[in-house]
Amino acid sequence: MKRRHIVFTILAFVTGIAFVAIGAYRNEVAIVLKKAVMICLECIGIG
Repeated sequence: MKRRHIVFTILAFVTGIAFVAIGAYRNEVAIVLKKAVMICLECIGIG
């Protein structure tokens, strides 16, 4: 049981890193940052 948990954790971590790398390769970092800024500005009532 413990071994399955460790394998699942490592698999989830590697999958997450792979998706981050794919997003960075496709230049989606700027899109995500722009959306994050807009959400923050809307929260404080400026945007």
